[in-house]
Amino acid sequence: MIPLKYIRENREIVEKSLSAKRVDFDLDVLLENDSKWRILLKNCEDLKSTRNSVSKKIAKLKSQGADCDDKILYMKEVSSKIKESDRELSDLEKRINNDLLYIPNIIHDSVPIGKTEEDNVVIREYGEKPTFDFEVKDHLKISEKLNLLDMPRGAKISGSGFPLYVGRGAKLERSLISFMLDQHTDNGYTELFPPFLSNQNTTQVTGQLPKFEEDMYYIDRDDLYCIPTAEVPITSYYKNETLLESELPKKFTAYSACFRREAGSYGKDTKGLLRLHQFNKVELVKFVSPKDSYSELELLLNDAEKILQLLNLHYRVVELNSSDLSFSAAKCYDIEVWSPAEEKYLEVSSCSNFEAFQAQRGNIRFRDNENKLQHVHTLNGSGVATPRLMVSILENYQDKNGFVTIPQVLQKYFNEKIIK
Repeated sequence: MIPLKYIRENREIVEKSLSAKRVDFDLDVLLENDSKWRILLKNCEDLKSTRNSVSKKIAKLKSQGADCDDKILYMKEVSSKIKESDRELSDLEKRINNDLLYIPNIIHDSVPIGKTEEDNVVIREYGEKPTFDFEVKDHLKISEKLNLLDMPRGAKISGSGFPLYVGRGAKLERSLISFMLDQHTDNGYTELFPPFLSNQNTTQVTGQLPKFEEDMYYIDRDDLYCIPTAEVPITSYYKNETLLESELPKKFTAYSACFRREAGSYGKDTKGLLRLHQFNKVELVKFVSPKDSYSELELLLNDAEKILQLLNLHYRVVELNSSDLSFSAAKCYDIEVWSPAEEKYLEVSSCSNFEAFQAQRGNIRFRDNENKLQHVHTLNGSGVATPRLMVSILENYQDKNGFVTIPQVLQKYFNEKIIK
C-alpha cells in the first residue's frame, strides 16, 4: 500500500506510475477526501478542546453553587456536533482507506516504460533451442500415448482446467516438486507447508484483494479464499511482527496447489496444461532490508533459473515493461521456457520486488542497526510452476518413438530413466 502522506507529497510520481502501469485511478477524489478529512479532524479536535474547557467551567460553577444551565445546554450542542463529526470522519476514513487499496505499487526507475507485451526486454537466454529429426509431438499427444494425463476425466470430476495426472504422470509431477524443494532448501531457503486457504486480510496483504477478487475462488460459508500462490500465506508469516536487521534476509520456499479462476483468459491458449484453474507450484519468498532488495532480487532470479539449468532446458529471462507489471510489483523478471511443439516461450516463473508495498499492508517491520523501525522489502518468485515445465520436459525429452527420457537430476526421484 502506498502511504497517503507519500501520495500527498509526491503526486506527480504517483500519477506517472499510474500512467505507466496503465491504471485508471482518480487521485483528485482521493486527495479531496483527504483534505476534507484533515479539515474535519481539526474542527473536531477544536470542538473536543471546547468541550473539555466548558466541562471544567461547569465543574467549577457547580462547586460554587452557581447556575450553569446555559453552559450545560451549550455542552450538549457541542457533544452532538462532535458525534456527528466523528461519524463523518469514520466514513471518510473508510472511503480513503478503501481507495488506497486500489492504487498499485510505484514502479522502479529501472523498469522500461511500455504499452504492450512486445515492449518487454529480453535480458538473456540459456542454452540452445533443440532440433529434432522427426515430427515433434505436443505434450497432449505424448501424455495420451504414455497415459500420463487424463484431462477429460479431470473435467468430468471438476470441470475444464483441472488436470488429472495418472500413473507415471503423477509420479513425474511429484518428482519435480520434490526436486525443486530439495534444490531450494539446499540453497538456504526454509521449507514451509502452508494452508491452501487464506482469510481476507491475508489475501489483501499481497495485493490480490480487493482489485482481483474475480480471479479468486471464494468459500462463502467460511469467508476464506483458495490461494492463487503460496506467496499469499508465506508473506503473512511475519504479519504484525517486527524483526531485527541482523535476522535479514529471511528466505522461504513452499509447495502449494494454486487456484485461479482465470477470469481474463478469454481468447488465450488454454489447451492441456497451458492454462489451468488448479496447478502446482514451488514458491520462493524473501523478507529483506531495503538497502539489499534489488541485489536480493537478482539472487532470487538466479535461484529460479537454476532449476531450468539443472533440467537442461532452453529458456530466456525477460524484464517486464511498466504496462505488464503486476499490481503489487515495483520490478519483475519473467522466466520463459521453450516449447518445441508450440514453437514459443512459456512463462514458468515471475520474480518480483514489491519493495515495502506488501509489508505496509501487513505491518511487517524490522528494527535497523540504529534502532529505527522500517518496513521490510518483500520479494517472491516461482521456483517454479509445474504445468508448463511439464510441457517443456515432455516435448524436449521426447524421442521418435514417442518415449520420454527422464532428465538426469530427476532420475533419483523417479527411479526410472525413460517412460515407454
